[in-house]
Amino acid sequence: MEISKSIEIMKSLADTSRLQVLNAVLQKPQYVEELAHRINLAVSTVSFHLKKLEKAGLVCKKKDQYYIIYQVNDEIFNLTLRELTSFDNIEKFVQDERVEKYRQKVLKNFMQNKRLTKLPVQRKKKLIILDEFVKKFSSNKTYTENEVDSLINETYGDHCTIRRLLIEEGIMQRENQIYWLKEMEK
Repeated sequence: MEISKSIEIMKSLADTSRLQVLNAVLQKPQYVEELAHRINLAVSTVSFHLKKLEKAGLVCKKKDQYYIIYQVNDEIFNLTLRELTSFDNIEKFVQDERVEKYRQKVLKNFMQNKRLTKLPVQRKKKLIILDEFVKKFSSNKTYTENEVDSLINETYGDHCTIRRLLIEEGIMQRENQIYWLKEMEK
């Protein structure tokens, strides 16, 4: 099981009302109104918690005439706690999560409404920003200098600086004013 799925399951279990709903469904499959009456919660509250439990995969629903019946997902409930908490690459997950948080922080600090407000000085941050520009280009296509400038100008006014950085960092290559992403063989 993926760590993100395991976290979602554990988070969904960390609520008293959700546990009440789950315990009622464990006894027998039920529809929302029946559950609400049985555990003395509002129908909207039960629906809310059922959606969370369903998203985590703990319950599933099936249609029975006019009703939607919720039942426990035995596949998840048959997992042991050991299976829910054992992962092969937890360090990689933690590192990837940390890198993504840093990336989002940099983008938040230097981009506003999908426009670059200023170019960061620190190379690490600059590379994150350049990666956003790379998303504008297709890896199997060549571009004229005017096309490159036009795509850059959608996000930042100083197309010369960004174009130069893309070349200097080895992200793009150019020959006779034709540009392409470096992964592509010309």
